Amino acid sequence: MSTWRLLLKEIAFRKGASLLALLAVAAAVAALVGSLQVLALHDRQSERVLSALEEEVDVLAAELKDEMRKAMLKLEFNVVILPEGQNLRDWYTEDYASEYMPEEYVERMAASNLVTVQHLLPSLQQRIRWPEADDRTIILIGSRGQVPYLHRTPKKPMVQPVPEGTIVLGYQLHRSLSLVEGQSVRLMGREFEVHRCHEERGTQDDMTAWIPLREAQEMLGKEGQINAILALRCMACPGVGLDNVRSEIAKVLPDTQVVEMGSRVLARYETRARVGEEAEAAVAQQREHRAALRARREALAALLSPTLMAAAAVWLSLGSFREARLRQREYGILRAIGVGAGRVWGLFLGKAVVLGLAGGAVGYLAGVLIGLGFADAAPATADLVRPGWMALALAAAVAVSVLAAWVPALLAARTDPALVLREGER
Repeated sequence: MSTWRLLLKEIAFRKGASLLALLAVAAAVAALVGSLQVLALHDRQSERVLSALEEEVDVLAAELKDEMRKAMLKLEFNVVILPEGQNLRDWYTEDYASEYMPEEYVERMAASNLVTVQHLLPSLQQRIRWPEADDRTIILIGSRGQVPYLHRTPKKPMVQPVPEGTIVLGYQLHRSLSLVEGQSVRLMGREFEVHRCHEERGTQDDMTAWIPLREAQEMLGKEGQINAILALRCMACPGVGLDNVRSEIAKVLPDTQVVEMGSRVLARYETRARVGEEAEAAVAQQREHRAALRARREALAALLSPTLMAAAAVWLSLGSFREARLRQREYGILRAIGVGAGRVWGLFLGKAVVLGLAGGAVGYLAGVLIGLGFADAAPATADLVRPGWMALALAAAVAVSVLAAWVPALLAARTDPALVLREGER
């Protein structure tokens, strides 16, 4: 009878002992594969959760950026630089400065390395009477094109300059005077062509006329003078506050003061910025939570798998020793009828290999199913069939089974048939 046939008959004859050995190996392998499956699914779920959160943060950041872009287009500027001696109470009351500073200040800023503000726009603003229009009171603003920083790449201007010889009118002015673009109009003895007529804004802009800065300086007798420099605080860096802006501008223009405008828009921006920061913090917190959870599961797996492997090895070893002792007579008879020690040893270890392979296969399947119990989505084919894990499971199962049976197999193979037969005669 061949060794394999004898081996299969041996397993079939001792079904109970073989089944217990198979289950011991399967339990150890299931713990190993289940741990690997749980960790793999945890990593995949973590990646999915974090990716979703990061996408939400990216969408929120894009919305914030777009919202602030639109808000800034409406607000135009959020910082105004005024002469140091300007009384802010009067400025808030009159909506323009009564003190003046050299126009050269804006050139000085443009030549500096300021990073907290951009889009510099010098202006001269004053409340006047328009003699040619029923002597009505209007706000006259002289402006020029935005002054680019000399050391930066030019940006698209937020406000287009008023061409020479033209005037831009607010809604109430052009509506009440029935003026349209292209018409001529006189202001304080000077002829201007209407360049643009603004829509209604519901602010003092509706009663404002814009003309080139140079002509406004000549008409008001303020050559080379301005009373405000409008600027846009850098909103790309939420950490840059008004104090930073004031400190930086003071280094270039020490005899000026900085006032913030558009508090509602800025407050909304800062609120939205905080929401964005909180969302990023939530992503970081979730990442830390997932990492901590994985570390705990990994620690449990590192404890559980070796423990069950060792327990299975001890159980199999004790079973093998018991079998070797109880069946010593059978092994002696096999030796007496001419079966060599190597074949007896191979029979013993062959049984261990077969039970190890069967237990490894059962344990692999059980471990995969246990691991999938932690999944929050339908399993993919890759989750069920992992050749690397299957090879590891079978190798570990066979190794545990063979090592546990090694010494008992040697004892069985070295059984002295003479002693066994002599004991049988008694």
